[in-house]
Amino acid sequence: MPAREGRAVRVGAGRRVRVVDLAGGQVGDLFAFAADDPREHLSAAHTRSVTSRLFPLVGESFVTDRRRPILHLVDDTSPGSHDMLIAACDPARYEALGVPGHPSCARNLESALAELGLAVAGTPQPVNVFMRIPVTESGRLRWLAAESRAGDAITFEAAMDCVVVLSACPQDMAGINGDTLTPLAIDVL
Repeated sequence: MPAREGRAVRVGAGRRVRVVDLAGGQVGDLFAFAADDPREHLSAAHTRSVTSRLFPLVGESFVTDRRRPILHLVDDTSPGSHDMLIAACDPARYEALGVPGHPSCARNLESALAELGLAVAGTPQPVNVFMRIPVTESGRLRWLAAESRAGDAITFEAAMDCVVVLSACPQDMAGINGDTLTPLAIDVL
């Protein structure tokens, strides 16, 4: 998918979906929704409470806001930085930064779901794949450039029939994507 855009794919239980950073250094906002009821979604907050971790590891599951497993993290060839703390960028963020109308992950989510005839009431917190937001000892968050390399990939297995949405994050003001926004790939395996 091109830089700054989003895509949605339907993934059956047991199938795998892989996100590939094609050029390196690009963050992707990943969302997942139960196929039979998109009001149920992957919840980073509920996942943190289940795993007792701030950042995901291979072998762990992501759960929904109803505490049901939705995705399992089965492979990761990147350095392993995947944020579960930062909200998706949205129109309000860019208006506050003085750039109204800037593309956002929230709008990409809406557009991608609309292509499948779906809509959700709000923007859940995504799992920000390849995003590097370490937490300092004092509790401060550091916004660092993604350290993923060209071809790095993260692979999930669907624990239920779901819709997975990926946004090639258009954030070009905070440095998380380095100097250039680049495309991502999303493959259903």
